[in-house]
Amino acid sequence: MSLPSSTCMLIVGAGPTGLAVALSLLHHGFRDFVIVDAVTNGENSSRALLVHAATIEALDTIGCGDELFPFERLTPYTRHPYGLIVPQTYTEHILGQKLAGFGVTIHRPYRVVGMKPNSMDAKLADVTFEDGQVITAKYVVAADGARSTIRTIAGINFMDPQSGNHTTTLAQVAQADVTFDDENLDGFVTRGIMSPENFFICAVLPSTFNEYLSTATGHTVKGRIFRIGAGAPGDIPRSPSKEYMQNLVDNYGPIEFSSDPSVNPSGKSVHTKDVIWCSRFRTHSTIADTFFTRLPASSDLTDIQGAVILLVGDAAHIHSPFGGQGMNLGLRDAVFLGEALTKHIKAAETESFSNADTILTSFAAERRSRALEVIAFTKRILSIAGVEEENVARWLPIKAGGVGPKWLGPEIDLSTVHFSVGALISV
Repeated sequence: MSLPSSTCMLIVGAGPTGLAVALSLLHHGFRDFVIVDAVTNGENSSRALLVHAATIEALDTIGCGDELFPFERLTPYTRHPYGLIVPQTYTEHILGQKLAGFGVTIHRPYRVVGMKPNSMDAKLADVTFEDGQVITAKYVVAADGARSTIRTIAGINFMDPQSGNHTTTLAQVAQADVTFDDENLDGFVTRGIMSPENFFICAVLPSTFNEYLSTATGHTVKGRIFRIGAGAPGDIPRSPSKEYMQNLVDNYGPIEFSSDPSVNPSGKSVHTKDVIWCSRFRTHSTIADTFFTRLPASSDLTDIQGAVILLVGDAAHIHSPFGGQGMNLGLRDAVFLGEALTKHIKAAETESFSNADTILTSFAAERRSRALEVIAFTKRILSIAGVEEENVARWLPIKAGGVGPKWLGPEIDLSTVHFSVGALISV
């Protein structure tokens, strides 16, 4: 399929963030955009899991909240009292369906390899793709991930804002979506387990994810799917095997999932049955120097303002997966960007670039400030794992020496702390 030769706005990346940018633009009455992605549909991975209430509220403002969960059940109480456990692939599926409902085509697979000022009009950018096609655009939104080509070409620095702070033993984390060979785990509650040298998370995924996988891949997955994640000593394989993940479960996970019958309270062994998806994540944090710039014009046209470049999602900021903040931050970037862009487009029709650009400058400063807060927050969470036992009390409501608050009971063994995530909803 041939790409359009020009558009007002080019959105590079059709993950949750890029899709939400497009939906936000449509919500604000703007349709002159093209959205592209480097991979074919279905080749994305599960990765992010948790959608926070603030994100659902933001999606609600552009009419995209209800499709993720039937919130009418909660009407007597509140719209969004919980976080929503839903894999990223399913979130992308829902947002993609919503976008298709507006008649918008996502152009795949098209990988950006170059970007430069248009030779006829320096206020525009020519974005070149791997197959040689070119799109000319006035605005380019980079939603193309942590290795953003757009960010790199635009010359925007990408580095850790707090290098050296909040050290941890967990430089890498293994994550996987798995099933187990025990069918009696339906009552399991999403749980985290913290020990002095590690952190383990196990979340029950919604049954709708099984249905989605069956429709999207033609492969029926029987039994509940669990998202498990943990750190590990040494270098974690890029694609951890089933045996590798089982070893993490046995060493750090819930005893109900142990393959050792002498440890498992059921008296029998439980083994990982299927690995639907797995990956390795590094827990470093990085942020772009700015989320808004203009593509520099040629040296002999220094008074000409080039095309608008905006960064959202992982192209703008990355951090450890602890706290489930990454996709949420990107989605909120996207929802708020739609409003800022439509305001900027209208302002640019009657005002100077410098005046109109204050809209995007303010947007970028606000979102970068939020990203810095989240980076600091996730580093604090990450630093809990791996601390010495006597330091755990700084982070948890438990006294050193094994004596905790009355509501926790008289004796607490700090060698391993379990906690259930009661504020999450899995449907």
